Amino acid sequence: MRHFFVLFIFGILLAASSCRTDFDTTASSGNLKFSKDTVYLDTVFKNIGSSTYQLKVYNTSKKDISIPVIQLKKGLNSKYRMTVDGMSGNNGKIFNNVTLLAKDSLYIFVETTADITDANPTDFLYTDEIQFDSGANQQKVALVTLIQDAVFLYPQQNPDGTKEKIQIDGKAVDGFYLNETDAVNGNELIFNNTKPYVIYGYAGVPQSKTVTFEAGARVYFHANSGLFVDKNASLKINGAASTSSKLENEVVFRGDRLESLYADIPGQWDAVILADGSTNHTINHLTLKNATIGLSIRNQDATTVQIKNTQIYNCSQYGILAQNARINGENIVINYSGLASLSCIYGGDYNFTHATFYNNWSSSQHFAVHLSNRLAGATPETKDLTKATFNNCIIYGTSTNEFNLDKSANAQFVYQLNNCLLKFSSTNNSPDYQFKNDPVHYNQIILNENPKFYNASKNKFNIDKTSAAFAKGNQAYAIPLDIIGNARTSPPDLGAYQSKDFPK
Repeated sequence: MRHFFVLFIFGILLAASSCRTDFDTTASSGNLKFSKDTVYLDTVFKNIGSSTYQLKVYNTSKKDISIPVIQLKKGLNSKYRMTVDGMSGNNGKIFNNVTLLAKDSLYIFVETTADITDANPTDFLYTDEIQFDSGANQQKVALVTLIQDAVFLYPQQNPDGTKEKIQIDGKAVDGFYLNETDAVNGNELIFNNTKPYVIYGYAGVPQSKTVTFEAGARVYFHANSGLFVDKNASLKINGAASTSSKLENEVVFRGDRLESLYADIPGQWDAVILADGSTNHTINHLTLKNATIGLSIRNQDATTVQIKNTQIYNCSQYGILAQNARINGENIVINYSGLASLSCIYGGDYNFTHATFYNNWSSSQHFAVHLSNRLAGATPETKDLTKATFNNCIIYGTSTNEFNLDKSANAQFVYQLNNCLLKFSSTNNSPDYQFKNDPVHYNQIILNENPKFYNASKNKFNIDKTSAAFAKGNQAYAIPLDIIGNARTSPPDLGAYQSKDFPK
């Protein structure tokens, strides 16, 4: 009993001591250490909040200290906001008498929302600094972010508080139709390279209208947003070859999170949808990233979608999903797709030349190329695949088999691969996969040999002379220039890139 009483008293004393907040501290002497001397917040659009960035502050002394003040230099007028060890202080700007125990650390989290008018007009940088203490003991950590001006396009809000909507696949979605006589933005059907564009919801191209994207245009899509090209409307992407890694002449479609953390995250926005009955589409030098579906093509009119010199990366479902469409593709690269880099379903007519279809999605249940003449639940359920031709292509990836055929006998299924490097590693006795003994469907197939890309995980699909794709193409199918404008040799290399020595 006595032993129990002693433990009880000890427990009370221990609990009381653990609840103390009146630590004996000494004043900070200006000897704090920091995880970085400058916090760079990635580029943000004007008046759009940034991600949250972290700074760690260390007390390396053997004494508990009190920091008299932690504040932003611009005080309450600063466009930055902080939390210090979970505290919000005075509007996230000023914190007084912050305790930091001996040999301990605290976290400061920083974010910003600023207008282009807040930034330096010469470099568009918005800056401030976090100040620790004052006078001779003051220490500083700089804050820097780039503010980018943009044209914002979004659905209007109705008087009842609901958002403007458009119909896609029989469903009403948040969206609006681009207006060629908009009082604020001018002709919204022409996207130029003067400023980037940020789209909220679906931007629709009205029936019988054409949307044009000029060389160097940059379009950033918010979550659940996309581009919808309606019946009898057309898409014209007029990019051009670039001379640097900045892709200065490419047209770029991507998500609107500019932070480096989001550079390769799939599924940040929805898709570019070419609706049934849309017409006369041309796509040249487009780089598309981070969508759910890159290009969703349901083009059932008599015209052919022309896609040239185009790169599509990091889509959570498909790079290109074509449904009974007509596509002519040259110098295309697609990688990192949750289901298939290229999926041509429900029949159609397709011709791809010098394309690199790769897939390094982490799941094994993916394909680089998938062909089918059926669509479950549709009426009728099958339609003719009148042609699917692949010339001088690479079809490869990290899965066992990167080429998949889903064939119904109730409709035509016409396909042919000529001079292609193909990955198909499993033993399969199906007559559809007799790559060496079926000249009707397969000619000059290189099976399961490594194309030795420069860095597939970083979407760099250049090859050199050691690649199995080197000089294996058929000159009869050759496209004179590769995806970045290099002249092809005779015989040409397979895939979208002409071989060159890798940089040292």
